[in-house]
Amino acid sequence: MPPPMVPLVEYRELPVDEMRKRAAAFYAELRQRRSVRDFSSRPVPREVIETCLRTAGTAPNGANLQPWHFVVVSNATVKRRIREAAEAEERAFYSGRAPQEWREALAPLGTDANKPFLETAPYLIAIFAQSYGVAPDGRKLKHYYVTESVGIATGFLIAALHDAGLAMLTHTPSPMGFLNTILERPDNERPFLLLVVGYPAADAQAPVITKKALEVIATFVE
Repeated sequence: MPPPMVPLVEYRELPVDEMRKRAAAFYAELRQRRSVRDFSSRPVPREVIETCLRTAGTAPNGANLQPWHFVVVSNATVKRRIREAAEAEERAFYSGRAPQEWREALAPLGTDANKPFLETAPYLIAIFAQSYGVAPDGRKLKHYYVTESVGIATGFLIAALHDAGLAMLTHTPSPMGFLNTILERPDNERPFLLLVVGYPAADAQAPVITKKALEVIATFVE
């Protein structure tokens, strides 16, 4: 039986000039986003984080099963445990687990195994991908396009946080199974990404980088 349908009343078509202006303004805003590794400990209103998470929850996803869970960490003790576990994995990564080519690619960014931002930033958002759901009676419910769905939701979240005036860093220590243990997440969830969120430190710096041109990243078939 098909689901009930309603008219698409929320959509409103914009004049072409307005479309151009909005697209240009959004691009101008998002191109200012930079990954930050030096954070202020200044608190961020929780309701801002909540609203940005609601935005993430609107992302398109496989069969509308919404296979994600966001764990928002502000507790200092838990943040310290996450830092200790992440740095242990990072030390193994930088000391030999990572291929030489990968380490060479990271060298210009100046990263290393020390991750003080995991304690300094007011919020860590651990994003989990649910490989399957669990019905009230305990049955497993298959999820579809999990990685794609969670990736899209994460993009929505990053854009929302930036638009709200916050800085962030996508952090992916590998492996990240320690997040399941520390945050007591169930077996059907796997860590997808750790998002560090807050205000940048007053002396924060960012590497000089460029983005690929449109003609490199896109092809138009007309």
